[in-house]
Amino acid sequence: MGRKRSAPPEVNAGSMADIAFLLLIFFLVTTTIQTDQGINRKLPPIDETNQEPPPVKEKNIFTVLINKNDQLLVEDTPMDLKDLRQAAIDFLDNGGDGSCAYCKGEKNSASSDNPDKAIISLQNDAETSYEAYISVQNELVAAYYFLRDRECMARYGKTFRELEAMFDDPKTKEAQRLRIEPLIKDIQTLFPQKLSEAEPKR
Repeated sequence: MGRKRSAPPEVNAGSMADIAFLLLIFFLVTTTIQTDQGINRKLPPIDETNQEPPPVKEKNIFTVLINKNDQLLVEDTPMDLKDLRQAAIDFLDNGGDGSCAYCKGEKNSASSDNPDKAIISLQNDAETSYEAYISVQNELVAAYYFLRDRECMARYGKTFRELEAMFDDPKTKEAQRLRIEPLIKDIQTLFPQKLSEAEPKR
């Protein structure tokens, strides 16, 4: 009489679900999910008074247009991207009405009165490339930083960017941060960033 064949051993699958769950938790905890970064902008506070904004002189507005072919039109004149930063600096630093003692511009009466009144208006076409728009915006922001760095170095012996970096550094002590904050606000008041971004043309 032959021997009975024993049944193959069964695999206990009860713990497999637990193992899979633990692996899932492990990967969720250790995986870094990259997110797209937008443009860093602080929106102005909501005006609850509903007051009409004061009229702005045309000479205090620096118009920058980007067409669908990524070409620049600055103050109704074609311009290369490499020349945009200096053109914006000249406009912001003009000091046309003589009220800006720290401005080093030409004081052209046909250009901006002072940095507080100077507005840069950026407008693009609906078909403007994202890369061109960001490149133009970077040049305009760089113009503000150039002037802020210059004035901050003259007044406090450090550039505006250095003060910002010290203020944002988590290693900076709170007492030092309290000393830096009014200096940053002072420079921001001297050259306020008034960059208006209009709706794209369609």
